[in-house]
Amino acid sequence: MSPSSSAKKVFPSSSTGGGSIMHTEHPVGHQSPTSPPPKKVKTMTEIMARARYAVIEKEDYSDMVCGECHSGERADELLLCDKCDKGFHMYCVRPVVVRVPIGSWLCPSCSGQPRVRSLSQKKIIDFFKIQKCNDVTRKCTSVQDAKKRRRRPGSLVLYKKKRRRLVPFIPSEDPARRLEQMRSLAFALTSLNMEFSDELTYLLDFAPRSANQAAFENGGMQVLSKEDMETIEQCKAMCRRGKCPPFLVVFDTYEGFTVEADSLIKEMTFIAEYTGDVDYIKNRERDDCDSLMTLLLSSDPSKSLVICPDKRGNIARFISGINNHTPEGKKRQNVKCVRYNVNGECRVLLVATRDIAKGERLYYDYNGYEHEYPTHHFV
Repeated sequence: MSPSSSAKKVFPSSSTGGGSIMHTEHPVGHQSPTSPPPKKVKTMTEIMARARYAVIEKEDYSDMVCGECHSGERADELLLCDKCDKGFHMYCVRPVVVRVPIGSWLCPSCSGQPRVRSLSQKKIIDFFKIQKCNDVTRKCTSVQDAKKRRRRPGSLVLYKKKRRRLVPFIPSEDPARRLEQMRSLAFALTSLNMEFSDELTYLLDFAPRSANQAAFENGGMQVLSKEDMETIEQCKAMCRRGKCPPFLVVFDTYEGFTVEADSLIKEMTFIAEYTGDVDYIKNRERDDCDSLMTLLLSSDPSKSLVICPDKRGNIARFISGINNHTPEGKKRQNVKCVRYNVNGECRVLLVATRDIAKGERLYYDYNGYEHEYPTHHFV
């Protein structure tokens, strides 16, 4: 019988009847026309590279200890990593976890550090939607300076002490330095899958713009003066031309992304408006975003609003909060958060409370209004 021809072998049946069952066996190298094509066998390495991680959970976690401090105390604040199944106190990991995350959570070792991406000048210009214009040698002067030149001496009359006005930031003169500042912000935003937005945004399934009315504020809201409004518009116009405020967003293993001054910032300097998506507080009661900002506190809780910078935002998203339970933490504060009535709408502004030296990090009090944010574990 030739090797290429098919062969039939008779194998004894394993049944008790003692009969025989005929099986057809094809020789090696021959494929039956009706049989499916042979499948390629993947190696275990290829399978594990594509497979999702799975954790075999323990039956008893009573002996769980923190992977950092090696203590099992305060078990209600222990987080379990969904990859390695190790436990960590919320205040032991860096950056500190303020709220219990909703959904899966990975410890710092399993999540890894943010991947550094190089952003070219063109990408930065496109990312911030910087307007191209002719470079004019004249320098922008502040509204306050212009008013000083128009003042005329008058009679000696005693005036009441005037409220201090906002001061516009002074951008760095070196274009390369401004590019580096914008690059640091773009990297931080893209690392969190965020888009840059210097204005409040109103989405279809969130709170409408008509809900943002300063008249709903319980107890009223201070009105932003015309001069301060002009200062803010001047600063935003500079940002649209690529003249950003002199700040760097840096990554710290303890605090995460944070902001530091890249030059001297004078007291009362306007830093940024807190921006993001506007939504009702009732829709965000179980939100684990650690940067929700109060926008409107109404006597009717169903009308209260928050700013959610989880998808869109600006540099205000990365300014750190102080530990307002310790004197050392309170001394760090160099920025204040103020809510204003601007043309009938609520807005949140960040302003320097004192001179901020170059290299100094920016901090403000997260509990400026409600005193409910847990900051006792902040560094």
